[in-house]
Amino acid sequence: MINKQNLWFLTLFSLILVLSVYYITMPNELLLSKTKTEEKSIPSKKKDTTVEETTSLVAMRVSLEEERQEAMNTLQEQLTSDAMTTEEKNNAYEQLKYLNELQGKEETLEKKIKETCKLDSFVKIDNSNITVVAIATKHDNTLANNIMRLIQEEYKEKMYITVKFEKS
Repeated sequence: MINKQNLWFLTLFSLILVLSVYYITMPNELLLSKTKTEEKSIPSKKKDTTVEETTSLVAMRVSLEEERQEAMNTLQEQLTSDAMTTEEKNNAYEQLKYLNELQGKEETLEKKIKETCKLDSFVKIDNSNITVVAIATKHDNTLANNIMRLIQEEYKEKMYITVKFEKS
């Protein structure tokens, strides 16, 4: 007899399988014709935008992403392991949720710094320590203090914020 959990799994798996097959078999002409009609209707508004970041920011992001992905993979293995207790699985789930929240918060802070201070930056949150690496032509104490205040506004408790500047 199939229990509810297996039934839900089979239902969701079937849905994903059907959508995958649909996407794969969808004709390319359908996708290409849509983009061609968009180009014809708005040819003058097309703009080339390029996003440039320093290699150091990209390297820091990649390093942090690899570190977090490794931790998430370990936690997901714990979640699917039969040898783990329910409490251990709950702890792994909470840690996984926390890592996702951290990643979202870091991205939010980077966007806020970009919008407010007009600087490319990298933000890493580690418990109550926040490290910010900002790309700026001049290293200004006032700018560093503004970034620190901007970040602290997002938290109720006192955070230890470090701001480092790198030249572009």
